[in-house]
Amino acid sequence: MAFTIKQMAMIVGALGVISFILGVIAENKKPAMGVPINGNDRVICKYPSDPTVVLGYLAAAFLAITTAAGYFAVFYPYKGKVVPKAVLFRNKGFLVFLNIALATTGLAAALLLWPTITEQLHQTRNIHHNLETECPTAKTGVLGGGAFLSLDSCLFWLVALMLADNAREDHFEETDSKVIAAIE
Repeated sequence: MAFTIKQMAMIVGALGVISFILGVIAENKKPAMGVPINGNDRVICKYPSDPTVVLGYLAAAFLAITTAAGYFAVFYPYKGKVVPKAVLFRNKGFLVFLNIALATTGLAAALLLWPTITEQLHQTRNIHHNLETECPTAKTGVLGGGAFLSLDSCLFWLVALMLADNAREDHFEETDSKVIAAIE
């Protein structure tokens, strides 16, 4: 099945929005702290059941799928016409936004995964020998920041796709005009 630029833009946008929503919900569902239960020479932290870890990993997974779809969309040969990558990379605007999209993707992944993994470690390693432990959770706000960067990344992929389409159209207009001039 041949994709159109509009279809790929809708796919990238939808996946990015899903990643954002999952990240925001994960941040909102994260408990403030666990309940310390004092034992003989240890403290066991009891955390309420919450979907933060699962939602955090899902947000990161949708970010990865968004990035793969965005990268695929930028270099996909629409209408069977392949554009050399050198032509796309000659466009400075495209090159800048492609690099911004990649950078925000990496930062969003870091900000989504760091609190998610930390929260998972807090929940699985919940026995402490320090009797003054307060049962911490992952840093508040980082997961939400990662969700917003995930949305930003999606938007930068869409801008890069738009600029790639412009470079593609310019390339084929130049190629068509050269062919017409050669025939005349």
